[in-house]
Amino acid sequence: MAHHQDKVKKLNRPKAHREAMVANLATSLFEHRTLRTTEARAKELRRVADRLISTAKKDTLAARRQVAKTIRKKEVLKKLFTNIVPQFKDRDSGFTRVMKVGFRRGDATAISMVELLTKPEIGEADKKKAKKTKKEAEATKEA
Repeated sequence: MAHHQDKVKKLNRPKAHREAMVANLATSLFEHRTLRTTEARAKELRRVADRLISTAKKDTLAARRQVAKTIRKKEVLKKLFTNIVPQFKDRDSGFTRVMKVGFRRGDATAISMVELLTKPEIGEADKKKAKKTKKEAEATKEA
């Protein structure tokens, strides 16, 4: 059976479940900047996320409503339009990257990491620095 003109990877799920799952993955990606999932899901997520960012770049009320059909968390939607999209103003496509990271221990399924090609948020960098300084302070106390 040839796979000609297969527009959608079915991911072994009915349509409503598949759309909900990909919407949830996209929401998590925009919320956390990176996401680890199976390779097939990651590739499908990349298609959806890139289209959402392209639509959001128009920055109109209609575009906001179109994206809100998929991204249902208000705070994530706001973050997408205020923080993420402005970083892509000079880029036409290729907003995400999919990297293979290994295999899942239970069933040996290929696992990939999807990430937005944006700079880390100021808060994220500060959290990492705070953890380092806290560990260094504890190490000096023990010494």
